[in-house]
Amino acid sequence: MTNSDPAFDASPFHAGELALQDRVGVRERMDRFARKVVRDFMPDQHRELYEKLPFVVLGFVDDEGSPWASFWSGAAGVVHTPDARSLRLRGRPVAGDPLGHALRVGRAVGLLGLEPATRRRNRLTTHIAAVDDASVVLAVDQAFGNCPQYIQTRVFRYARDPEAAFEAPAPQAFTKLDERARKLISESDTFFVASAASAGDGDRIHGADASHRGGKKGFVRIDEDGTLVVPDFIGNFHFNTLGNFLAYPRAGLTFVDFETGEVLMLTGAVDIDNDGPEVAAFTGAERLWRFRPSHGVRLLDATALRFSFGEWSPNTELTSTWTTALAVLESERKREQWRPYRVLRVVDESTLIRSFHLEPADGLGMVRHEAGQHLVLRVKPPEASAPAIRAYTLSSAPSDPYYRISVKRDGTVSSFLHDQVRAGDVIEALAPRGQFVFDASERRPAVLLSGGVGITPMMAMLRHAVIEGKRTRRTRPTTFIHAAVDAATRPFLAEARRLEELAGDAVRVVSCLTRPAPNDAYDYEGRIDADVLRELLALDDYDFFVCGPASFMQAMYDVLRSLGVRDARILSEAFGPSAIERRHDELATSAQAAAIPSPPEASEAIIELASGVELAWTANDGTLLEFVEAHGVAAPYGCRGGACGSCAVRVEGEVVHRNVSASIPAGCALLCRAVPAAGEGQVRLRVLL
Repeated sequence: MTNSDPAFDASPFHAGELALQDRVGVRERMDRFARKVVRDFMPDQHRELYEKLPFVVLGFVDDEGSPWASFWSGAAGVVHTPDARSLRLRGRPVAGDPLGHALRVGRAVGLLGLEPATRRRNRLTTHIAAVDDASVVLAVDQAFGNCPQYIQTRVFRYARDPEAAFEAPAPQAFTKLDERARKLISESDTFFVASAASAGDGDRIHGADASHRGGKKGFVRIDEDGTLVVPDFIGNFHFNTLGNFLAYPRAGLTFVDFETGEVLMLTGAVDIDNDGPEVAAFTGAERLWRFRPSHGVRLLDATALRFSFGEWSPNTELTSTWTTALAVLESERKREQWRPYRVLRVVDESTLIRSFHLEPADGLGMVRHEAGQHLVLRVKPPEASAPAIRAYTLSSAPSDPYYRISVKRDGTVSSFLHDQVRAGDVIEALAPRGQFVFDASERRPAVLLSGGVGITPMMAMLRHAVIEGKRTRRTRPTTFIHAAVDAATRPFLAEARRLEELAGDAVRVVSCLTRPAPNDAYDYEGRIDADVLRELLALDDYDFFVCGPASFMQAMYDVLRSLGVRDARILSEAFGPSAIERRHDELATSAQAAAIPSPPEASEAIIELASGVELAWTANDGTLLEFVEAHGVAAPYGCRGGACGSCAVRVEGEVVHRNVSASIPAGCALLCRAVPAAGEGQVRLRVLL
């Protein structure tokens, strides 16, 4: 057998692992992959790594059925691999480590070998083959490598001679986390987890595992009752740890104080939360798991190793903390309220477009947005008699730690932003909204077509595609084609090119200039037309996203339809007069014809505002947006055509919507297309403006 020979004819995964792989749709792919990389022996490069490590982590289950993760350390070379199917660990567990009472031939043990300086790590499932006073021999059952995600680099040194006699302080057993334990956990960016799988006949263990978990400091939350809440980030899709949790819902967690050598070992019950608001609020989390410790032990100065921090993992930097996630949850409760935002910085993107980076000024988090959505701002220029409300598309990705709006100087409000708003100023905005959004997880290739300031949602989409691609290791294929007059008026090209380079072959950026200057760099001269699209695209099956001036959007729509692209595959943003005149496909037209008819409109009604003011409305007063504006009430709006959703406001009472294409949040009305619905007696409608 060579180092590349597969070892398993059947799947190496058990039922718990397979269930989670099924849930995310990777079971068949992982089955094919695992048969190639999971072996019943250690390849040479694995043996080379284990031989030079000063520590390993061992996962096991004690005689009471409690899993533990043991931190076994010594001098470099504490592990010896006499052959490809066995390891010898020199030394013995430190006093108080539950492993000391569990060293019994035949016991299942998982082993993690990790080199923090290089982020290399490998895993083994083994069983104890022999034990003597000076060593433990492990026999290999399965061997496989792990990718370096979420591992912070660290360099080790010795605080004392690891082979000299040393009497550590007495171990401290406990059943409840004290403040010292809570502090170590809350400040940790790394911990180790032990799990096991039962044989399907009760609690009998037939395999154990040891694994690593990493994140930013604060990625493990401690609830008041001592429960630890852990986000689960995207990994290698083996689901060894979580699959074990499904099969045997107990775990062992170990936190190491890398500066003092203290080791905190916990054991307890665990369960998995696959979705919910907390998952959505925690950037990078695919799911959560909750660990309820039953008891543990603190081992003071348990290792001679000390580690100095190096660099954060690039994957870690794409994740959140519980402080941020909980602030996001709190901000969600204020989604329909005006909130203050502080301008972090102002950046000129071209001669016409200026970006404003915003962060909440009220101490709460940012409501997560989808790439392509917009902010509704409320500002009051000095010369204005009342606040003005405008919608501006976000050009930042959902994972960015700020909102970025990119504004073209065009009108009173945009001129006010350009001329008078500076870093440190505070402006008001509603939470992001809109249905023109980009799904980075979609497999179908995407084409982003923009002209002029229509580039703003495309930059959010492009950033999202690339950042999510790095996080998930699968980038949605995306072609970005932008048209501008010349290089001076063209924004974001340098940023788009950086994203293109970062994404590799998955992303292509194309610049078209209609009147380029002599030294301008570009890919095509002239407008985006059918010839350009034919040359760039296979025109198989894409989602097309279109944004720009009204004439540009209509021209792009007409060109795409002439090339055979279905109406349903052409998505567009609709602000102001930019809505596209569409030619619906036959199926869509049939579905619209079968839609449920709207209830009748009222002829008159009493409209009550949130302030308590009551106003008389009649059918001649038009939509609710027209009505409140006529009475001097500022209201949010965007397209004024029922397409963007910017004017969604909570109402109490029944309304009728006239020709709306945007989705309507529950309990809300789109003011630009809504009127009171007819009812018995006096019609009353409360509009919470």
